[in-house]
Parts: sequence; C-alpha cells; structure tokens
Amino acid sequence: MRLKKLLTVLMSAMLVVGSLPVPSFAADDTNDGQKTDDTGTKAGEYSTKDEAIYGNLDASGSLEDMYVINTFHVTEPGQLVDYGKYTDVRNLSNLKDVKQTSDNKIRFQAEKGEFYYQGDMANQPLPWDIHITYILDGKELAPDELAGKNGTLELQIATSANGNVDPVFFKNYMLQISATMGPETFTNIQAPDGMKVSSGKDTQVTFTVMPEKEETFIISADVTDFEMDPISISATPASMPIEDPNLGNMKSKMQSLSNAIRDINKGVGDLNRGISDLNDGAADLSSGSSDYLSGINELDQSSGELKRGSADIRDALQKMDKSLQGNAGAPDMREFNKVPKGLRDMAGGLRQSAEGLDTLERNYRKAYSQLDSAMSGIPNYGISKQQIQALQNSNADPKVIKQLLDTYRSAQQAKGTYQAVQRVFGAVSGTLDKVSGNLRTMATNAENMATGIEKSMKNMNQMGALKELEKGLSALATEYKAFHSGLVDYTDGVGNLATSYQDINAGIQEITGGTSDLDSGASELKSGAEELQQETSDLPGEVQSEVDEMMDEYDASDFEPQSFVSDKNEKIDVVQFVLQTKRIETAEPDLTEQTDEKEEKGFWARLMDLFR
Repeated sequence: MRLKKLLTVLMSAMLVVGSLPVPSFAADDTNDGQKTDDTGTKAGEYSTKDEAIYGNLDASGSLEDMYVINTFHVTEPGQLVDYGKYTDVRNLSNLKDVKQTSDNKIRFQAEKGEFYYQGDMANQPLPWDIHITYILDGKELAPDELAGKNGTLELQIATSANGNVDPVFFKNYMLQISATMGPETFTNIQAPDGMKVSSGKDTQVTFTVMPEKEETFIISADVTDFEMDPISISATPASMPIEDPNLGNMKSKMQSLSNAIRDINKGVGDLNRGISDLNDGAADLSSGSSDYLSGINELDQSSGELKRGSADIRDALQKMDKSLQGNAGAPDMREFNKVPKGLRDMAGGLRQSAEGLDTLERNYRKAYSQLDSAMSGIPNYGISKQQIQALQNSNADPKVIKQLLDTYRSAQQAKGTYQAVQRVFGAVSGTLDKVSGNLRTMATNAENMATGIEKSMKNMNQMGALKELEKGLSALATEYKAFHSGLVDYTDGVGNLATSYQDINAGIQEITGGTSDLDSGASELKSGAEELQQETSDLPGEVQSEVDEMMDEYDASDFEPQSFVSDKNEKIDVVQFVLQTKRIETAEPDLTEQTDEKEEKGFWARLMDLFR
C-alpha cells in the first residue's frame, strides 16, 4: 500500500517537472535566405513599440524608483533588439531569457503578436520637476510629520520643466494630477483650479497641466487624523484630435458689434461737430455776456448822475412853481432858463442808454442764436445699456470707452439743462427791447417838455401867457415828480440787475470753460472712436484668427513620438508616464510574534515529508 502511494507521488512529480520550461540547447535551423541579426540568428520584425514608464515618488514628489514596460507589436517571429540603460530586465511574456549586453543592447526571442518585457532604471530623471508641499495651520511640515495630525491643511503641487531632460516631452505632453480624499479625514475641500468629482464616498480632485506650462495648484481642507492615499500623475501626448469650434453665431454677433461700433463712431463724429458748434456759440455768448455786463455796469454807474440831474430838475420845477404861486409880481426867470437845457441833456443820456441796450440786445441775440443752434446740433439718439455693455466687453481701449461715455452723458446733460432754461434765455431779448423803448419814450417826453417850456418863455410878456405858464409849470412840476419817482425805480432796477448779472455772467464764463474742455475731450474721443473702429472693423476675422492661433498652439497632430529610454529605439508609437506618490499613513504597531526561523526545505525534502 505504501509503495502504491509512493508510485503515485513520483508520477505526479514527473508531470510537474515535465511541465517546467527546459532550455533549448539545440542549434538554430539552417538559414535559408531569411533575415538574420548580427549574431546570425533569425531576426524578427515588429510594426510599432510602446513604452509605459512607471515611477514611484516619495510624498514630496521626488523620484524613488522607475521601471519601463516595453511592448512590441511583433509581425514576424524571431530575435529582436532594443536599447536601454537598465539595471535589470525580465521577460513578461514567457519564460525565455532577455539578454542585456554591456553596450545597453537588449536581445530577446519573440513570437508573433504582442511581446512584453520590463526594464528597471536608476538615476533616470523625469521630464518634469514635481514638488509637493504640506502646510498645516500655516506651518510647513514634512510628510512623515503629518500622519495623525488635525488642523487646516494646504497642499501645494508645483510642476516645472526639468532642464536635464529632452524638452520634447515637456513641450508636447499633458499632465493629469489626481488626489483622492476620504470623508473620514478630509472636509471642506477647496480646489480653485481643480475639478472635484465624487468617487464613491471619496472626493477626487483632478488638475490638468497643458504642454509647455508650469503650474502650481492648491488644495485646502480641514483634516482629522491625517492620512492620504497616493497622488497619481499621468502624462500623455496632447495630440488628441480637437475639432475646430463653430464660430458662426459668435462671428455674427461680432459683426453686429463691429457695425454698432461703426455707428457709434459716426455718432461720435456728429457729436464732435455739435460740441464744436456749441463751444463756438458758448464763446460768442461769453463775449456778449461780458459786453452786456460792462454796459449794465456803465449804465448803473451813470444812474447816480441821472438821478441827481433829475432831482435838480424836479427841485427847480417845484421851486419855480412855488415862486409863481406865492409871488404876484413877475418871477425871476433866470433859473427857469436852465430847465430846457437840463431836460434835453437828460433826454440825450436816456437815448444813449437806449442805444447801448440796443447794441447789447443785438450781441445777445447773435450769441443766443449760436448757442441754440449748437444745442440743437447735439444728436437726440440714445445708447442702450446692451450697446454700452457690448462696447465695454470688446477689445477697445478702456480709456477711450470711458471718454466716449463721459462725453455722451455730459452732452446729454448740457442739452437737458439748456432746454430747461431756454425760456429764460429767450425772454432776455424781449426785456432789453422793452427797456430800450421805455428809455426812448422818457427821452421824447423830456424833449417835449423842454420845447413846451421854451415856447412858453417866448410869450412871457403877456399876462395871459404867464397864467398859462403858471398852470403848465405847476402841472409839469407835479408830473415830473412822478417821472422822477419812475426814473429812480428804473435806476434801482438797473443796479439790482447789474449786481445779479455778475453771477449770471460768472456762470456763463464757467459754461464756456466747460464747453472748451468738452470740445477738447470730444476731439480726443473722435480720434479714439476712429481708432476703435479701425481696430474692430474686421472683428469677426480677428476672432477667427485668434481661435486658429489658439487651436494651433494645442494642436500636436504633427508630433512624432520618440523613446524616453534611448534615442536608438525606432518605430515608437505610444510613450506614456504613470507616476504615483507614496501613501502617508500612521504607523501600525508591530504585533508579529517572534518565532524561530526554520530552514526552508527544498522540493524533494517536502515531497519525502509526505511519506513520513
């Protein structure tokens, strides 16, 4: 029975041993015209080769070790040759040896299909420098000091080009960085530049680094009993196909914006001309107002002499009237002879004042006409909020846009103010005409009185005429008293007008200064609007050019992959990097019981133990 059991075990052992690979010591078949390599062995062929570079990083981002999985797509079986500075190589497809020579040449036998082998590398830098910084409650800590800590964490991940590696990878590869955070450790996760997605109960934060870009990303969170899974970093060529975006609708809107800017430029030109006319009218108004103020001041200054002269005439008439009323004899006519001359002098002064007012009225009417024309020339159109927003969102100079809007608002405000006080401006001309007419009427009355007195004095030798003179003089003295009161009221009014008009004139001068600045600003605005129209005349085309340029920047369709391991390797199809940081975790207590080491038994010893 024991022998039967032994035979069964031996037969099983033979089956196991027979299934193990046995090295072939037989010579290769004779070469019958097939391609051979430099050792005389039949050479295989492959269509493409892929390289997957796996790297383990410490928690700070420094490279610890690296290995490469080489994949050959074999079309003809035979011996293949690859290149790489490896510290160790192993076959991942079968049990045949992969041989490495001192000149970094790798030889192996491959069957048709896919063949894999692994090569370990040491001291081979990555194309990117990766730095990971941990800041807890404002203090930077080493990763091994963080495990188990609580607080507010700021995680900084920085990537930059490694100048010691061929820049082809930095210029053409896109990095994707992913960090996984569990809810039991991380809360209140913030990643301004990252994309957060839920992965089961965990939160995964992903960042993307475009080719030729150096970035620094930040993740902040509140942590409890801090531990962290490895951070994964992958790098692949940014040669994915990108379809050109459909810009039809956008270009249509851009064309509408360009047309609106063209209309704005036309409107600004009209506004500039209107403001120029306004400035000219304001200048004439300023000059006329200054003349008016000078005239009214001169009239006010002469009012005192006019009142004194009229008072002398009034007193003389009253004195003469009293003399005639109280003296039966012939009166002393020497003083009376002065009355006609005084009346005519007063009439001349009144007519001179009237002529001054006429000149003032003509100047005012001209200035007012120019001001009204300038104000009417300001366009009544309105610019909508949508048009303003579109203009501000364009590529136009913000300073020019601000000048445009300020000038537009100032022009509309000036026109609104003018329309509000237009009746006052219109009434001034009629008032001047009325005052001038009243002065001429007063002058005519004074001349008529002087003529009547002179006629009466010629008939003084007749007693009847004397009686008539007495009556006329009495009536004249009474009427002149009322005339003098009106003259006093008029001169007082002139004085009030002269005082008040100083403020009006000051305001007109200020308006003139404002319109001058407005005119200068409008001229600058016109230049800016013309420049803006020129810059946006082909806005749709410029947008298309910008998009094409941006697409060209990220279009790597002409990128030809090359080996990361050796520049001697050919037919490279895909080269990708898969990197991973070390996990940060709290140390587990060592509960392993110490046991006596037992000597490991070989296969035959263990086999014989079955029978003991």
